[in-house]
Amino acid sequence: MSASLVILATRPPEWSREQFTTWWRSEHADYAKKLPGLAAYRHGEVTFDYDHPEGPAWDGHAVLTFASREVLDAALHSPEWAAAVAHVGKMKGKRIALITEELDLLAAQDA
Repeated sequence: MSASLVILATRPPEWSREQFTTWWRSEHADYAKKLPGLAAYRHGEVTFDYDHPEGPAWDGHAVLTFASREVLDAALHSPEWAAAVAHVGKMKGKRIALITEELDLLAAQDA
């Protein structure tokens, strides 16, 4: 079963949403793409928040998927992960980081 690192994040207070999305999808993605064993890397810009319709509580999310929890754990102990974390630095935004085990429910339906 695949495992993913799921990140929800907000931008630093002095950054625009566009600046944060551009940074995440380009400069920061260049670091994350180097993680050993990375099978898929998706990023989403939050455009609407049902719980906060007046303005999203989060600016974006990323899903970094690996073949297994063991492969994900190895990536989190790699020099590439350390470099990605160092690149974020002290941005002053908020984040939630979760490790999930995923099951594709559409694929399971066809099986």
